[in-house]
Amino acid sequence: MLAKIFPFLKWFPPSGENLRADLIAGVTIAMILVPQSMAYASLAGLPVVYGLYASFLPVIVASMWGASRFLHTGPVAMLSLMSAAAIEPLASRGTEEFIQLSLLLAMLVGVLRLALGLFRMGVLINLASHPVILGFTNAAALIIGLSLLNSFLGVPMPRSDSFLADLWQVAQQVTSVHGPTLVFGLGALGALYWLRAYLPKLPGVLIVVIAGTVISANIDFEKVRVVEPQQVADASARANFESLMADQARLKQVKDQQKLITNQLQELSSDDQQSYILQADLLRLKGEESSLKVSLYAKRVDTHQIVLVPKEQENGQLSYHVAESSGPFTTVWRWAGYDNNNFKLSAGGAVVSSIPSGLPSFNVPMLDLGLISDLFAVAFIMAMIGFMEATSISRALAAKTREKLDPNQELIGQGLANIVGSFFQSYVVSGSFSRSAVAARVGARTGFYAIISALGVLLVMLFLTDYLYHLPKAVLAAIVMSAVFGLIDFKSMLHAWQVRRNDGIVGLVTFAATLLMAPKLADGVLIGVALTILLFLANTMKPRSEILGRRANGSLAGAASHDLAPISENYVVMRFDGSLIFINAAHFEQAVLKSLSEFPEAKAILIIGQGINQFDATGEEKLRALTKDLKAAGVTLMLAGLKRQVREALERANLQEVIGEENIFSNKEIALKRLEERFPQGQLA
Repeated sequence: MLAKIFPFLKWFPPSGENLRADLIAGVTIAMILVPQSMAYASLAGLPVVYGLYASFLPVIVASMWGASRFLHTGPVAMLSLMSAAAIEPLASRGTEEFIQLSLLLAMLVGVLRLALGLFRMGVLINLASHPVILGFTNAAALIIGLSLLNSFLGVPMPRSDSFLADLWQVAQQVTSVHGPTLVFGLGALGALYWLRAYLPKLPGVLIVVIAGTVISANIDFEKVRVVEPQQVADASARANFESLMADQARLKQVKDQQKLITNQLQELSSDDQQSYILQADLLRLKGEESSLKVSLYAKRVDTHQIVLVPKEQENGQLSYHVAESSGPFTTVWRWAGYDNNNFKLSAGGAVVSSIPSGLPSFNVPMLDLGLISDLFAVAFIMAMIGFMEATSISRALAAKTREKLDPNQELIGQGLANIVGSFFQSYVVSGSFSRSAVAARVGARTGFYAIISALGVLLVMLFLTDYLYHLPKAVLAAIVMSAVFGLIDFKSMLHAWQVRRNDGIVGLVTFAATLLMAPKLADGVLIGVALTILLFLANTMKPRSEILGRRANGSLAGAASHDLAPISENYVVMRFDGSLIFINAAHFEQAVLKSLSEFPEAKAILIIGQGINQFDATGEEKLRALTKDLKAAGVTLMLAGLKRQVREALERANLQEVIGEENIFSNKEIALKRLEERFPQGQLA
């Protein structure tokens, strides 16, 4: 009982050999976890420090209460992108509200996973078929990688309801590419692939991060200045900057007003007259918010096109003038934000900047019922997708080590990790394939290795954050790209198409839907699951049925599909390959009548029922009525090869009396022999 409640007790007593192996694995994973977690936090629209927070307590909790000793939990690319997409419509990136909603989403995902685990509902994973997972994973990997393209080019990316439209906006800015940023991104990506191919035992991600940070610091890659508005000499450029500042300030003001009204509405009854006025104001503010966001997206792109060059005035002060032309490696200054009422300009690339040091503080997630209802559906999808990831990783590793897995226990571990993490500044976490695979490869023995990796993150948070200031964001983008592009697997989608056409269709539709509906990735999964269920129902409603003939060797086969002559003109032998239940009872009747219509002289029809696995009340009623109707028309209905559970159902319904015991046979050969005896002159040559 204790082992069920506290699964980590199986680690004890630890042997010296296990401790050494886990120590090596933990240190190795920590060197991957630190840079990866910061990269994934950026993908989630959060400051990089939240990636470190998500790599501390959640990692420890998941390893202690999970089922797999190899599975490493923490920030992952897919859920990071889904988290950002879910919260983007509700709050602006970089705001405190955005951060708080990320923590709330983590708690919701955790509660759902924990509930699924406690109620042994891990079987829900089967609703998403393999083709759905394939289509979604391929599309999500492409979306994640391409969503970071702007970080490679050093240009802004609008964040709207259409990922493909946003990507097109980035592609149109290719002439404004920042050369050094592109060099950092491509260099980091190339170095990661080279290290993985030729020096796989080295911590390639850590090496690239250290090298990128050192180079960035030495060349002053960031190059940021704060200037007064009057220093921008061009009036139109200055007006553009001021308009952008005004829109950003107004958006913050609108969000604050919405929050105030929401709080007031919670204190009023629903039939209060003031409540209707406040609700109208809230709708107006939400409309203004949407309009401001669209305006801001466009203005950010337009503002980035303005390039400035400094000129020294007679008084020694610098003024900034619009440059006539610029190349990717020309030192020009662009808008980078604002500081109070001043402009922030940059002639370099984006870096992670200051990272707060110290442990994550305790913080209760904001419990707003309205926000919870807004996030619940996507939280459920994320809970299931994260579970799919964790389960597939665990199964792949367990197949090599023959480790026994408990999916429901893994759900409990993942749920507790997200719940505990949400109270300590962590966003959504799940199992990581790359880190888990590395842990298995370097010889981890127990889940204790994950705790060691979390302690490595703790050391970074306490003592090393200052050294990461100059880490280029293009390097973080390269880390994510190198991880997710390995998930692209079009060969498996093609294989699914070759195995079964319907599976190929499901995979392609899920892939296309996920791409088209991005950034709302959850919708792509829902469409794939819905299509899978519809195709399943379609196949169940119309199972295959066929008139049989005899091959030369005496075996039975489909007469039409194998170009065989029917067995007799005086009786029909038909195979029915589906359960006889409410959803296909009418189709069964149609199939029998259609078969008889082809043989007007037939006096009997034999149903080979080996494929009938279930038999419900609707099927029983249809079979009873059909038997009586055929008997009235002078045709005998016969059954052969029924499974035990179907025979028992017939007996409970007293249907054997209607059909006749003499017309129900244990196997088809006995039935055919009896038919030949009844119709000796009906045999075809």
